[in-house]
Amino acid sequence: MPRKILVAVAWPYVNGEPHLGHIAGMNVPADIFARYHRIVGNEVAMVSGSDMHGTPTMLKAVEEGISPEEVAGRYHEIWSKALEDMSFSYDLYTHTHTARHIEISQEIFTRLKENGHLVEATQSMPFSETEQRFLSDRFVEGTCPYCGYDSARGDQCDDCGRTLDPVDLIDIRSKRDGSTPVFKDTTHQMFKLGDFQERLEEWVSGKDEWRANVRNQTLSMLREGLHDRAMTRDIEWGVPVPLECYESKRIYVWFEAVIGYLSATRAWAEQQGTPDEWKKFWVEPDGETYYFQGKDNVSFHTILLPSILMGSGGLNLPTDVVANEYLNLGGVDFSKSKGHAVWVPDFLTRYEADPLRYYLASIMPETSDSEFTWAGFHAANNNELVATFGNFVHRVLTITTRNFENAIPTPADLDEDDQAALDACDTALNEVSAAIDARHFRDGLRAAMRLARHGNQYIDIKEPWKVVKTDKESAGTALWVGINIISTLRTVFYPYLPTSADKIHSMLFSDSDTLADGWDRREIVPGSPIEKPSPLFRKLDDSIIEEENKRLTDE
Repeated sequence: MPRKILVAVAWPYVNGEPHLGHIAGMNVPADIFARYHRIVGNEVAMVSGSDMHGTPTMLKAVEEGISPEEVAGRYHEIWSKALEDMSFSYDLYTHTHTARHIEISQEIFTRLKENGHLVEATQSMPFSETEQRFLSDRFVEGTCPYCGYDSARGDQCDDCGRTLDPVDLIDIRSKRDGSTPVFKDTTHQMFKLGDFQERLEEWVSGKDEWRANVRNQTLSMLREGLHDRAMTRDIEWGVPVPLECYESKRIYVWFEAVIGYLSATRAWAEQQGTPDEWKKFWVEPDGETYYFQGKDNVSFHTILLPSILMGSGGLNLPTDVVANEYLNLGGVDFSKSKGHAVWVPDFLTRYEADPLRYYLASIMPETSDSEFTWAGFHAANNNELVATFGNFVHRVLTITTRNFENAIPTPADLDEDDQAALDACDTALNEVSAAIDARHFRDGLRAAMRLARHGNQYIDIKEPWKVVKTDKESAGTALWVGINIISTLRTVFYPYLPTSADKIHSMLFSDSDTLADGWDRREIVPGSPIEKPSPLFRKLDDSIIEEENKRLTDE
């Protein structure tokens, strides 16, 4: 039976362009996972969208003197195009300012209220005397009381990952003007997270397959005990609170942002003309849901979201929260707010998407922070994609088309090396499959590249470019085996390099496509026509390293 796989990707704040740190942490692994499960025949929905209501968007709007909706709409279009240009295969990439999302967020909020998990209470919140307004979480910063980080936000510390309230901050200050706010009482709806303490502890303790950083961070917070947390804010931009006397307040952005996974799945199902299709992932007991995040968002997906799902009733809890560490640039985190980044739209004006997908997958920060360097990108492109993978495909197909009239040759009896090469194809299919399904994406990529190296070694041994002059049948056998390897490389690289996989497919086959062929070693039929090969990848000049590093320092 096909598995039912929901791939839920983090919702970015749309107050700036996407940078490589964003896509390395969430989009690249999510797309690998989604593409793999589609090609093996599982039912997949990959959803996400732009977080239109985040406080960073409000700050950007104030800075530019325009409305938050204008800022969010502009950057939503930029994000949507960049994600499409990277060949990320979303079934729906939407945003949180749609009528459907607002309706479903309010529906879940109301259900929690009816079930007794939301209660009204007075809370002391920072108030700017210079602006005469309450300051929402990310309008303030200060020193984290747990780790001492001096730029912690009012809802979270990016350094230690702790969930915070503004009152926790030491030396709190306004991000708008640096003034020290005073604390005034205001009425909010408080989410009784403590109602779910025991259920969460039992649930998380059984998640042995989760990444250690995710499980340990969650258990640490549970050991400290969960406290009531405000789910409304004194702001004007966001989802209206569906309660009387709350007209001037909005639902907490992180509450409705994590509901976005549900609203996007329901919107996708409705757009497909199958409005109940979302239940396969969210209601049916064998539905699987995987959330792809950065490490700074773990608690929102292992504590807040599960509590919302438990409290509203009848919805599946996350199967896994696949949180990566940080991708760094020059030893420092990528930072949209500080402008320290390589921006995706700019990158794609000079380079293709697949080499970037490859390099980011190869250095993916799965268990610890990793480093993007232009020298590393250059080496990955030239030494691995061009010299190993691309070179193998090009020389096998070039020798074949030149000597066998643009058709696949007929093999003779296979020898030990031939059979070992075919066995390596099956091994790669099994190893890449197991690695991706376990969310070990770097291991899967290494297994795929091992097959390319095996192919080069095999062809070096067989030397069909020489043998074809004296023993065309033996050369044809080696090339037939080589084309089997190429076809398998097309399959195992498809989740990672979809455009390159489809290029290979168009050279070998005139029917179907890579996805339709499934996760198998497709039979290579002698006599079938093949196209004259074109290079899969473009070799990069050594000068780009210095040029790109200079561009970084100039910016």
